[in-house]
Amino acid sequence: MIGLIGKKVGMTQVFDEKGILTPVTVIKVEPNTVVSERTKEKSGYSAVVLGAEDVRESRTSRPYRGQFKGEISPKRYLVEIADFDHECAQGDVLGLDVFEGCRYVDIRGKSKGKGFQGVMKRYGFSGGRATHGSKFHRAGGSTGQNTYPGHVFKDAKMPGRMGGERVTTQNLRIVKIDKEKQVLLVKGAVPGAKNGMVVVTYSRKKEM
Repeated sequence: MIGLIGKKVGMTQVFDEKGILTPVTVIKVEPNTVVSERTKEKSGYSAVVLGAEDVRESRTSRPYRGQFKGEISPKRYLVEIADFDHECAQGDVLGLDVFEGCRYVDIRGKSKGKGFQGVMKRYGFSGGRATHGSKFHRAGGSTGQNTYPGHVFKDAKMPGRMGGERVTTQNLRIVKIDKEKQVLLVKGAVPGAKNGMVVVTYSRKKEM
């Protein structure tokens, strides 16, 4: 698995040679630093820890700074990627070059928080009728039983906090890679708000 840390900039549109419009999401991928490596001999599994976006040492705690050895400066974002297929060592800097030859990617991010919502918005319930004196419109309806077992089952679909969860969008096609501007253009929507951190990896299901 190969991946990098990026930042969602927003959406735009591009035209190909035939004049066909394609909506794309712009992802800023600044150089990622290999902060540390996990080996099977020492940790029991193989992985690398990538860091992105420098942060002042005064804004970090001593335990957090202890992860960055040698000349590696503290990073704002840290992500561990298991079974990293690209050859690298601690201190190496990776860029968009690792996506050369890749056609599809999976992008992981934190979805937008929508606060406390009802079952119609949260789960798409149809609700009750809106006419003829009905008093059942947007409520969730019955949630339990008055006979055995007489309680609400776990994981019942009820009102609650919506969004703000880890979401992965799979099989997004790479439209363009601009190394000079350090941006990646992918077709489709990417989870999260603008300037939110995302992790871009090779697609698990689509062939390169």
